[in-house]
Order: sequence, then C-alpha cells, then structure tokens
Amino acid sequence: IKQKKRHMGDTKHFCPVSLKENFVLYPGLQEHAAKYKEKIYYFSTSEYRDEFLKNPEEYVARNEPLQAPPLRVCLLGVHGAGKTTCAREITDKLGIFHIQFEEYLQELILPKTKRKVGPFLDEDHEDDNKIVEELEDFSQTITITETEKTKQEVELTDEERAIKANLRDNKELPPEVLDKIVPDWWKKEPFRSTGFILDGFPRTLDEASYLSERGLCPDVAIYIQVEEGDILNRLFPPRLKKWKEKQLKKKEYKKKLKELKAKIRV
Repeated sequence: IKQKKRHMGDTKHFCPVSLKENFVLYPGLQEHAAKYKEKIYYFSTSEYRDEFLKNPEEYVARNEPLQAPPLRVCLLGVHGAGKTTCAREITDKLGIFHIQFEEYLQELILPKTKRKVGPFLDEDHEDDNKIVEELEDFSQTITITETEKTKQEVELTDEERAIKANLRDNKELPPEVLDKIVPDWWKKEPFRSTGFILDGFPRTLDEASYLSERGLCPDVAIYIQVEEGDILNRLFPPRLKKWKEKQLKKKEYKKKLKELKAKIRV
C-alpha cells in the first residue's frame, strides 16, 4: 500500500484533467489509468486520459503543488429545517458565498413578475386584489391604478415560464434551464476561486443526477434532519401572525368599502 501511494500522481486518485479544465476534484477510475514518469494517474473518462497523454506536462505539478479547488457545499433539508440560518453561519466563518437557490430563481423573473412567486405568495396577492377591486368599483376618483397595470400580462420566455412553474407548482426545471444557471457557480468567477454553499439544491434525484452528469461535484453534501414537530413550531407562529394581519386588513377594507357605499347612496 505504501509503495502504491508513493507512485500515485500529484492528484492522487482524482482526475488531473478535471482539476485543470473544470477546477473540480473528480474521482478517477482504475480502468482509465495511465502512467507518466513512473507515476500512476487516474482519470474520470477515457477521453480525459487521452487528453492527458497528448500533453502530460500541462496537467502535472512543476515548481509548486497543484492548487486545490475551494470548498463547495450542498446544503439539503425540508422547508423549515433551518438551511438558510446554518448556511449564513457557515459562510461567515469560511468566507465563501451563500447561494439560496429559490431566492436566486425569484431574482431571475422578478423584473417581469414584479413580485415573488409561490403558492402562499400567490394566495395572499389574490386576496388583496379582490379587496382592492371592490374598493375601485365604488370609488369614482380612481381611474388608472397600479393594480390595473400589474394585471397586464407580461410575456415570459420559455426559461422564465419554467422557473415560474418551479416556484409555484414545484415542477422540476429542465436540464437546458439548469445549464444556464448552475454550472456558472463551479466554472465562473468569483465563485470558481472562492467557493460557495448551495442552499436548497439539489432537491430531487433527477437534480442530483444532473450534477453528476455535468461533473459538478460538491465536496460536501449536508442533509439537515429535523423532527416534524420542531418544524411545525418554527413555521406555524409566523404563518399565524401573517394570517391575523391579513384578517385585520380585510376588516379595514370592508369598513372603508361600507363608507364608500354610504357616500354613493347620499
């Protein structure tokens, strides 16, 4: 065993071509091995092995050790598990980026939707619209309002429609949409050289397979497991508070509506 370790290449059991080209520590396979200067190198694919053999010096250490990629973490867990809270603490300590996947999707379509999209958010917005519409029907001073402007349909691209469906109905994003979002965190600056913690992705087996197929390997995947009762205690109070505020708002609107009706009768 000691002899094998002495003869391993600079990247040990990781693929040197994946490290050079994609800045990712991707495990190599023994069947895709090659020998160079009495050292054994493992490669993730036969194509990468062939690429290495064309110009080995491009992929091996020379005057100094090869630079390892920064830390990339995928943080997983159900809604309310505390992923975002934990992610913020980790990023503060390690100095890496915090990417909250759902919030990132919201930002992509916010310029057109003008508001955040989601099951509870849509429900609240619809209730507010109904109340405002009733007030407008009885108010003769209102002509063109902001609510009327927002009713005008905004043309979304196929990509934006897929993102909206994901946020509203939890429909999986197709690979062609993920290709425009996810790889940049591994391959482009400032994420490439700094590292990140990806909060809330992957969420399904297909999304995990997508990362594997694209060679986008996290160094660590953390799953936060929380008891259902703890999640209920965490999420129910703010939701109840929001419901009470909405009921109070409805009461105020109804009072105003009653006053408008009284003025019209006079």
